Amino acid sequence: MNKSKIYKCLAIAGLSLSYQACKIPAATQRAENKSTPLAFAAGGQDSTNSAKLGYKDLFKDQYLTALIDTALKNNQELNITLQEVEVSKNEIKARKGEYLPFVGVRAGAGLDKVARYTSRGAMEANTEIRPEKEMPDPLPDFIISAYASWEIDIWHKLRNAKKAAVMKYLASQEGRNFMVTHVVAEIADSYYELLALDNQLEILKQNIDIQNNALKIVRIQKEATKVTELAVQRFEAQVLKTRSLQFDIQQQITETENRINFLLGRYPQPILRDAKGFDKLDITPLQAGLPSQLLANRPDIRQAEFELAASKLDVKVAKAKFYPQLSISASAGYQAFNPAYLFTTPASILYTLAGELITPVVNRNAIKAEYSSANAKQLQAVYDYERKILNAYVEVANQLSKIGNLEQSYDLRNKQVQALNRSVGISNTLFTSTRADYVEVLLTQREALEAKFDLIDTKKEQINARINVYQALGGGWR
Repeated sequence: MNKSKIYKCLAIAGLSLSYQACKIPAATQRAENKSTPLAFAAGGQDSTNSAKLGYKDLFKDQYLTALIDTALKNNQELNITLQEVEVSKNEIKARKGEYLPFVGVRAGAGLDKVARYTSRGAMEANTEIRPEKEMPDPLPDFIISAYASWEIDIWHKLRNAKKAAVMKYLASQEGRNFMVTHVVAEIADSYYELLALDNQLEILKQNIDIQNNALKIVRIQKEATKVTELAVQRFEAQVLKTRSLQFDIQQQITETENRINFLLGRYPQPILRDAKGFDKLDITPLQAGLPSQLLANRPDIRQAEFELAASKLDVKVAKAKFYPQLSISASAGYQAFNPAYLFTTPASILYTLAGELITPVVNRNAIKAEYSSANAKQLQAVYDYERKILNAYVEVANQLSKIGNLEQSYDLRNKQVQALNRSVGISNTLFTSTRADYVEVLLTQREALEAKFDLIDTKKEQINARINVYQALGGGWR
């Protein structure tokens, strides 16, 4: 049997073994394209989607947009993510280089001393380069050559690895976009929380003035023996309690400012803002569009989609390792024992050309394990993709529902505040004319203050829900 037939038989045997090996850990097939609902629970079939709005179009506050601009440049988490994108980009170059020929140049020098009483030593002792002269001992060696090696990508193992790297790079970009949406939403939430705290502090100061006036009236009535010292002490205690709340709110303001400064990547400093008109801020519901648009607008879903595509290619790469691998290597250059002869042509020319076909036959457990792991990671990527689609839909549905409920809650709380404001005036009038007990005045003032705080909190929740809808729809990264 000649050599060509032997190589042919070995190749067929290798392919047969590889085919059988690939069948062992079969990849689980699963339909990834799960259909989303046609519309959100409270929405129609309108495809208008607010996710396409830039954050400067959504937020009209110049102070807020300036803060977001600064954060997008200086936020440390975003900058870390950008470096991860660069790492993924460099991985593409590395994978691309693997399926191209590798060419290099080498130069070297050495010295070789062979023992005299060995077969090689005895042979070299009797070999003459020139008449009447033995081979130099020890024997120098000088070489200058170019060499190349190339794995022939028969089964597209290397090309698929490069494509997988591209998918992972695109996934890292979407990961960066998702981080941008998170930063934009977090800064906006914190900014409006700061405005809410400013308004609560202003209401608190107004309430302190009201209570101080009531305290003066009580002291006058005590001098007129209309009330006892107990009433004076109760009113004074209420004033002290309300004043102490100022410091709680001021601490919350400091912490919120510092949270924003941290997101902006800078040390604590005052946050420029305009707290006026907080109760008049725009809370117009956003257009949610269709659930299917989440697949294109949500960066985390697109990231999962690219990771799923990469995992499929990783399975193909792992599968290709069962197949024979063909490599070609070659080199050409000059080699001599004396630099004077190094470039003597053709005597000092050297060249090699070799081809190698390798296929796994025995102990393929490592390849099987890698293939099984690739299949498991692919199925994991499918589940993650489905989970993110479901999570996106639930987030949007929850926030849309929350906006509707908060709107009704705000209307009722607003009426409650108006009623309690009238009650404060009535209770003060009745108390002055000794027709109401001081306890009623204290309770009315306390209830009015709490209702005003609750009204501001509800307004803040309305704004935050609107921001959360924007984020859940996939807005903010464009």
